Amino acid sequence: MAATRKTKKKAGRKTVAKKAAPGKKVPAKAAAKKPATKPALPPRKQPETLRLRRVSVGLTVNDIERSIAWYRDVLGFVVMDEWTHEGKRAGVTMRCGAVELYLGQDDWKKGRDRLKGEGIRIYGRTVQDVDRLAAVIKAHGGVLTHDPKTESWGERDFGIVDPDGFKITISTGA
Repeated sequence: MAATRKTKKKAGRKTVAKKAAPGKKVPAKAAAKKPATKPALPPRKQPETLRLRRVSVGLTVNDIERSIAWYRDVLGFVVMDEWTHEGKRAGVTMRCGAVELYLGQDDWKKGRDRLKGEGIRIYGRTVQDVDRLAAVIKAHGGVLTHDPKTESWGERDFGIVDPDGFKITISTGA
């Protein structure tokens, strides 16, 4: 209801031209100026297409406890939620800043020799100093795949691989 009132109130407002201070003249151009309007947006495709607000990644891991410890102790993620199956921890939701990551214990139905981390790279963008972050990650036992470097397109980044081979690149814009 408050939003409705606000909308009605806003719709009823009128633009009032500013009066010149006593003794000052207003140039004719300035007095005749209308507020700038934005060009109309094209209509949305129908039926409406998908629009996401965020994406989270779910990773199947070999050893849930080892992965939780690595993401927590090396990268600084925090466990937000967990679930169990037959009395054992089966998965967790972890958070770092606004990013959520889901880790799930492999049930081995597809075999114990299944490779993980092949063909995927997770990109994380931050406004923090990546050189300092890389040093902190190294100090906490992380092994970088490449030290911080400035890429040809201007971003500064470094790479790291988790215990299951999932590749992660942390970068900041130029």
